[in-house]
Amino acid sequence: MKKQYGGSKLGLTIGVLVLAAVAVWGYLKWTAPDTRQQVNTARAEVRDVEVLVTATGRLQPRDFVDVGAQVSGQLERLLVEVGDQVEQGQLLAEIDPTLLESQVESNQAQLRNQQAVLREREAQYELSRLNYQRQERLQGASLTSEELVETARATMQQAQAQVDSIRAQIDQTQSSLRAAEANLNYTRIFAPMSGTVVSIEARRGQTLNAAQTTPTILTIADLSEMTVEAQVSEADIGRLELGMPVYFTTMGNRTQRWHGELRLIEPTPVVENNVVLYNALFEVPNDEGRLMTQMTTNVFFIADAARDAVTVPAAAVRRDREGAYVEVISSDGSQRQVRVSTGVSDRVHTAIESGIDAGAQVVIPAANAAPMAAGGGRGMRG
Repeated sequence: MKKQYGGSKLGLTIGVLVLAAVAVWGYLKWTAPDTRQQVNTARAEVRDVEVLVTATGRLQPRDFVDVGAQVSGQLERLLVEVGDQVEQGQLLAEIDPTLLESQVESNQAQLRNQQAVLREREAQYELSRLNYQRQERLQGASLTSEELVETARATMQQAQAQVDSIRAQIDQTQSSLRAAEANLNYTRIFAPMSGTVVSIEARRGQTLNAAQTTPTILTIADLSEMTVEAQVSEADIGRLELGMPVYFTTMGNRTQRWHGELRLIEPTPVVENNVVLYNALFEVPNDEGRLMTQMTTNVFFIADAARDAVTVPAAAVRRDREGAYVEVISSDGSQRQVRVSTGVSDRVHTAIESGIDAGAQVVIPAANAAPMAAGGGRGMRG
């Protein structure tokens, strides 16, 4: 009996040890980390892809004019304020006309005097002409001498010269009178175009000197259409083409886009701090008046674009000797290589022209993994 009891005790001990070993193995296997490699994935999505050339720029009216004074004098009246809407031909300001009115009156008086002298000289000429004709008739009848005939001819020619001289003086005075009248008219300053008064440089009572340069009184601009002047670096200017689409946002509204087409690239660069920049210009409508002069803009020239394209993260596209391909996660979790034809890429997303459809789950290599876009997830490599 003792021997049988000892063997039974040994078997029980061995069984307990086996069960403990199995339990430990199971626990370790359960808590051990999964050694299978985890990969980043993303789903192919339909979106627009744009290849952009970026720049900063300024807004200014396409059409504007500096209204200046063409004559010197004191600014007597200023009839508009900044922000006023004006029509072409509207009176804007007046310069004191006193001095110019006196010049007009002086020229008018001088002209009247010269016209009186002209009438006198013409009468003298007519008298000398008649005398010369009479001397010629007498000479034909041998009733006068050759000397008297020549004297009469000379007197007539002298009278004609005096008439011509006073007529020339009258022409000169008339020219001076027209200039004086024009200058007098310049004291009334009218709007050369319709638009908005965007700045006023002079004040009522200020003396304007137009002797050397034309002093600016105010500036009128048509704000219904604005020009964006974007400064593009010399590294990017070769990527621009006239007529290409472009849009911009403003510092105060980064969500709204204003669209246009590139109209002009100025050939002469602007050099700032040894950086060579070229001005690229395009226009946008401003019917609502939300765009203001000198606003800072963020400009985006669209060098290439794909609209409503199936896209994947650019990092998901890999290449070998045969071309481009992506790794696609199948429904059973396995991976397969799919050849694709790629289109436009903005270095973040790449358009897929053929090979996969929207919704396909593609692998992003670990070296290029980034935070997942919408529709992405994590998969397991089997």
